[in-house]
Amino acid sequence: VQLVESGGGLVQPGGSLRLSCAASGFTFSSYVMSWYRQAPGKERDLVARITSAGGSTNYADSVKGRFTISRDNPKNTVYLQMDSLKPEDTAVYYCNALRRGRAYWGQGTQVTVSS
Repeated sequence: VQLVESGGGLVQPGGSLRLSCAASGFTFSSYVMSWYRQAPGKERDLVARITSAGGSTNYADSVKGRFTISRDNPKNTVYLQMDSLKPEDTAVYYCNALRRGRAYWGQGTQVTVSS
């Protein structure tokens, strides 16, 4: 099983980034996929979640209207489009796959929002 995140980096406030998470080794289309983030000294928090078929999403209040989660099941990939980024969005972003209590995590990708 592998979840490999990419797309992180340094961006100025107000900018955009698109994170990708490529999955392999499990039946991607059967899993709820989520993005979490963890800032230094803080807990890992849920950012966004999408159901297995992509029909439903939910977001943390802090990112509603700015971030969009999507998935491409034939490509085994989940995305996080992040717009209007703020310094408080700075964190390591992790991809998560969940089904019936079984969870997989990626290694994380750093997002830094700074001028």
